[in-house]
Amino acid sequence: MGGAQTGTGKTAAFALPALQLLAPQASTSTSPARHPIRVLVLAPTRELAIQVEESFRVYSKHLPLRSTCVYGGVDMNAQINELRRGVEVLVATPGRLLDHVQNKTVMFNQVSMLILDEADRMLDMGFMPDIRRIIALLPVKRQNLMFSATFPEEIRKLAKTLLHNPAEVQVAAKNAPAELVSHVVHPVAREKKRELLCHIIKERNLKQVLVFSGTRIGANRLAHQLRREHIHADAIHGDKTQAERLVALEDFKSGKVAVLVATDVASRGLDIEGLPQVINFDVPHSPEDYVHRIGRTGRAGLTGEAISLVAPDDREKLAAIEKLIRRSIERVLVPGFEPGAATVAPLMARERSRGGRREGPRRAGPARAVKPPSDPIFAKPYEATAPEAESGEKYEERSTTPQRGKPRPPVAALLGGLKRAG
Repeated sequence: MGGAQTGTGKTAAFALPALQLLAPQASTSTSPARHPIRVLVLAPTRELAIQVEESFRVYSKHLPLRSTCVYGGVDMNAQINELRRGVEVLVATPGRLLDHVQNKTVMFNQVSMLILDEADRMLDMGFMPDIRRIIALLPVKRQNLMFSATFPEEIRKLAKTLLHNPAEVQVAAKNAPAELVSHVVHPVAREKKRELLCHIIKERNLKQVLVFSGTRIGANRLAHQLRREHIHADAIHGDKTQAERLVALEDFKSGKVAVLVATDVASRGLDIEGLPQVINFDVPHSPEDYVHRIGRTGRAGLTGEAISLVAPDDREKLAAIEKLIRRSIERVLVPGFEPGAATVAPLMARERSRGGRREGPRRAGPARAVKPPSDPIFAKPYEATAPEAESGEKYEERSTTPQRGKPRPPVAALLGGLKRAG
């Protein structure tokens, strides 16, 4: 089990040793029989699978070893041809790999190493039944490796069923974000989030920013709204074809698109060199996803910035994130986009890492006084209520016994059991 901050080179941590173990068995023969699958890597998303396979290909440039990647959303025939010519390293998403198993275009009888990359994400996406089916097809004697930036308790329970007495390598604190990434929170009214996002992009003249949305429909809508504001934007999510996703990603990397709006499909595996900012338009439901999202910036020793637009109803999610990363994130109010006075004070409050005292807010621009929410019921001293009703009539104490002259209705009448007249 290997855990490290995202962007620190976990792929190289398992790819290089795997290639070193395969090197003595490398063959220059063109026969597919001399190139059986020996290393199987499972990844949760297409983008991550493509990136991992590219790493294997670069690292094995001077070795007679073959690798390929299979994933859904594209035609299987090209993948079948690659598999038939023989590959030592196969990187795959679980669903498409089972398609090849059903078509009998892949064999696992010589797999000696199974690698689960971003295992927690595969658990979240519901891939565990598929993974168990794949594991049942592998040789019993093999080496299992599990890598992730976060290791929730569910993954540790899963590891006990898949791994035998695993050695654990944990670099830096568990679930810790990259140290070179700065964090900031902008409290904002939910209905003003889009206007604040446009304001930040234009005011700071951002040229390359990855924006995370909580839903696919929301990502499409936000990208469309940004384009209406004359901001070059595109969206990437699971409903788009693989070709559309690759085109959007390449346009973003080349600078043709300034803003790429993505769902959490992009929070794992996207390695964009020198990405300066990540903006959480929607706060993630899982605090672990926050760590992966902001891991798209500040990679390979570079600095980065993580900006989160937090509405009042996101307060609990923000608290869970701060608890996970073990730090308090600075709040900065942007004039003109603040939430209402009744909700801004609780959202702005944050605990200091030392001393336990609360810190006040900081504003981007001229300072404004923030009135704490007040309730007149609790603000005034206690007053005994007068023994008169609001209408002015004398208060009469009601007795539990029925008054004379008014017969009590039968119980059956209350339950609707009496026959109606006529």
